[in-house]
Amino acid sequence: MCLAIPAKVTALEEGEMAVVALEGVKKRISVALLDEVAVGDYVLIHVGYALHRLSEEEAQRTLALMAEAGILQEELAEMGEGAA
Repeated sequence: MCLAIPAKVTALEEGEMAVVALEGVKKRISVALLDEVAVGDYVLIHVGYALHRLSEEEAQRTLALMAEAGILQEELAEMGEGAA
């Protein structure tokens, strides 16, 4: 389905790249579209790009809604295909 999904930034890398993690899945993404990103931030990711920073509360609400709708595991599987 390829929806945007919230994930936590666990590391920043050179070249406007970062590593994000969600439920044990880690992925290397671009943060070039955002002004500021820090380790510990939650970002909304889509096709390998961080699109928006969001609060931990907003990230958890979104993930809960995705799980309730039955689409979280599908998104995690797609995220894991390009895992870091």
